[in-house]
Amino acid sequence: MDVGLGLPISDPAALLTWARRADEGPYRTIALLDRLVYDNPEPMVTLAALAGATSRVRVQTEVLLAPLRPAALLAKQCATLDRVCGGRFTLGIGVGARADDYLAADVDIRGRGRRLDEQLTELRRLWSGEPHSTDVGPIGPAPARPGGPEILFGGFAPVVMERVARWGDGFLGAALPPQHMDGLFRRVEQCWQTAGRTGRPRLVAQVNAALGPDAVVAEARESITAYYGFAGSDYRPVDSMLTTPTQIREALTGFADIGADEVMLYCWAADPDQVNRLAELVG
Repeated sequence: MDVGLGLPISDPAALLTWARRADEGPYRTIALLDRLVYDNPEPMVTLAALAGATSRVRVQTEVLLAPLRPAALLAKQCATLDRVCGGRFTLGIGVGARADDYLAADVDIRGRGRRLDEQLTELRRLWSGEPHSTDVGPIGPAPARPGGPEILFGGFAPVVMERVARWGDGFLGAALPPQHMDGLFRRVEQCWQTAGRTGRPRLVAQVNAALGPDAVVAEARESITAYYGFAGSDYRPVDSMLTTPTQIREALTGFADIGADEVMLYCWAADPDQVNRLAELVG
């Protein structure tokens, strides 16, 4: 089972250090979340910079809010990044739930699922080299991987699992312990088989983690609480954050037992020494 790192968003300038250290360590992937109305770095721009600072580790959106972007532009951005990094790009994709992001992008949040489905059809067409329309030609460059970069879908609704089977390469499940993620993984596999897909979907889990002195853990708790503040007091991902070596080892073992291909340890504190501390557990 592979392990990746979700990068903190509070200090964009420090992410080059995170990326270089991750590239030298045991990690497969580094990833960035996506918001529009928030103090986070734009993921496609940032991952392009991180790809240039690394040579081995994959770069991933976790997850990109695709309906906020025009499909033609998104196709070009993804293909460009995939080519720049030599095929190391994974498009983690979803719809999000924050109304302010959609208001800022002038997109109707009520139609975000339908818009995503339409975008996926267009992305696949454009990545295969087909013209945009009868009046507009192809949009290049061609991605490094024929047909487009690896796509993982994030979310919990049944339609997400169906999208994995129809358009994707795998599933990204976030913020659930192994005993609860197990059912989602099995549902993804069932949809995959029903759709007649060969092979198997890539199954990726994400957990929130902070490892270090009390100040690092306190910063992580504050950051994740602020980020999810829109959801109200009933949703508290801070309560399930992994903050000890034992908790992290047990989670990795649990996800391996249910067939996870990769676990993303999402970090919310800016201290890059966490890369090395977590590497000792992963290694």
